[in-house]
Amino acid sequence: MRVSVALLGILMLVFAVTACSKSKAKPLVPLALEAGVPARAIALNEQGTQAYQGREYEGAKKFFAQTVEVAPQSGPAHYNYALALNKLGETEAARKQFLEAANLAPGDKVIWDSPVLSPYGNPEIEEKKVAAPQNPNRRSMGGR
Repeated sequence: MRVSVALLGILMLVFAVTACSKSKAKPLVPLALEAGVPARAIALNEQGTQAYQGREYEGAKKFFAQTVEVAPQSGPAHYNYALALNKLGETEAARKQFLEAANLAPGDKVIWDSPVLSPYGNPEIEEKKVAAPQNPNRRSMGGR
């Protein structure tokens, strides 16, 4: 009897730990544009958001692309466009838009903490990698 109670207690503990460790990821949703952008951009962004939420990703892509044209300095506009591109499997184009969104909105925690952005790395680190000069005298591990 004691063994079964102890076993039951262990199973409940394992279940509780597993349930707590699997935090649900927040659904990725398009962002509202910041204050000061043209009204046309806000209207296009709203149409894109409706299309995105309706899982009409081609339509969302079209509206968000237009939003970026009207408000090219808006981080949320680039982020929303990237979300639609990512849903359509256009990963390289999405990557560029996610990085542009992060560059335009350095303090925006939603953009920077997005699980969608994290696979693309930190733009500041990426720039340093590209800018870092390679040492021509450095030998590879292959011993050549």
